[in-house]
Amino acid sequence: MNQPNTAAPRYLLPLVLVTSLFFLWGLAYGLLDVLNKHFQEVLHINKQRSTLLQAAYFGAYFLFALPAGIFMNKLGYKKGIIAGLLLYATGALLFYPSAESASFPFFLMALFILAGGLTFLETAANPYITILGKPETSAFRLNLSQSFNGVGSFLGPIIGGALFFGNKAKGEERHLANVQFVYIVIAAIVLFVAFLFYRIRMPEAREEVSEENAEQQAVRPLFQNRHFTLAILAQFFYVAAQVGIAALFINYCTEKDLGITNENASYLLSASLVLFTAGRFAGTALMKIIDPARLLSIFAAINIVLCCAVVWMQGMISVYALMAVFFFESIMFPTIFALGVKGLGANTKRGSSFIIMSIAGGALVPYLMGWLAGEFGTPFSYTVPLACFIVVLYYGAAGHKPKPTV
Repeated sequence: MNQPNTAAPRYLLPLVLVTSLFFLWGLAYGLLDVLNKHFQEVLHINKQRSTLLQAAYFGAYFLFALPAGIFMNKLGYKKGIIAGLLLYATGALLFYPSAESASFPFFLMALFILAGGLTFLETAANPYITILGKPETSAFRLNLSQSFNGVGSFLGPIIGGALFFGNKAKGEERHLANVQFVYIVIAAIVLFVAFLFYRIRMPEAREEVSEENAEQQAVRPLFQNRHFTLAILAQFFYVAAQVGIAALFINYCTEKDLGITNENASYLLSASLVLFTAGRFAGTALMKIIDPARLLSIFAAINIVLCCAVVWMQGMISVYALMAVFFFESIMFPTIFALGVKGLGANTKRGSSFIIMSIAGGALVPYLMGWLAGEFGTPFSYTVPLACFIVVLYYGAAGHKPKPTV
């Protein structure tokens, strides 16, 4: 009896390599929020300034997205992936001199370069994975690869919690040395993966645009699609909420007078990212029986209630409410994205790039949260994601409905 095969043998190794990219950028994101709290203590910076880490990270995504797309259109996915890995490794290696000089601006520059590399990887990996095997199993391959992104995301806080916050008696120099160690190891792994991509023959994909599609692109200006323009707005505020919630998570937990240490809070953050991954799978299953836009509205409404608990309730229940937010925010990015490009036809690719660029919300809004946390306390700063989820609720309830703007 023939066994189903999701990838031809010649695609197996390329599939494994591309899947490793999902893990690598998930790990980088998982470490980001631990670094936020770590640098507050070791480099003696306030909460507002520490959120510049998020600004550097997500600002790179915004600035590198279009150049990455242009680079790959001209030179192909393989060279784009190798360029991304080299940028990733360069940024990781720059963590060593940054720690030697104990310079926060130097760390920001290193993180910006690292995230620029991740932008190349994300721009390439999602579409590229779909060509590495039979077309009918492309969705399975993409979901399988994305699951490794979740694995990297929740391993990051575990690694950071153990190495950055463990053994406090060793002092601040030891903590920065641990940062150096982690990122040197990451750089070595990334360079090894880049070498494998260089040595292994990878199938290339070329996109063709027919004359009919070229004509269709000129039929209706992209921004006359109301549901698309509102999707950009909704995605901006969703990413702002997601990044801000995670950025101050450790601060929130440790400042509640519940005896939670930085290390324990890192593990709670890791558990929250497991809930995020579980929410993705659960939400996907629920969409078989609930309309995606309605489910988006339901999850946004639940998160509004949970954010109220985070802001105004006391005790461990407020921490559990914050962790639960991760579960219900999990489906928001892909659902807003899918609703936003729906019905765009030949304009879908151009529309997609604009929605991706809306992740600039993750660079800007957490800085506002950092200021509010410094002035009024960390719990009050979570009124910002509360407001963001109201925008998402509106989009799921009414804003997603396709009709041209007047």
